[in-house]
Amino acid sequence: MPAPDDSPRRDAADAFDYAVLRVVPRVERGERVNVGVVLFCRARGFLEARCEPDERRLLALWPALDLEAVRGHLDFLRRVCAGDAACGHVAGLPQAERFGWVVSPASTIVQPSRVHAGLCADPAAALERLLAALVRPG
Repeated sequence: MPAPDDSPRRDAADAFDYAVLRVVPRVERGERVNVGVVLFCRARGFLEARCEPDERRLLALWPALDLEAVRGHLDFLRRVCAGDAACGHVAGLPQAERFGWVVSPASTIVQPSRVHAGLCADPAAALERLLAALVRPG
């Protein structure tokens, strides 16, 4: 009988956590637009944020919205997840801590949803499915 293999099967499902990134142009109105997803799968060493803001929808909620500032904020979150050293100390933290930082409640214009969980064998494919279901228009 062969010895058990301790390496994970590539087709086995692993747990992941994710949050939806939202732009809240005017907090007092409570309106928000889903613009991205951040997904963390510890077992696969995967942490990525992908953003696809629908700028037309954002401007419909608040015509004076500073889109450049929103783009910059979303890009910063994406780069923190990627571990880009140019983003400072937080980008050098372990993946789990970076994920925790990105999904921490914020009072800024870009806010994360609460954290949700799932299972997947391919975190990149799971992230793509979540973007299609939660961010992209119908």
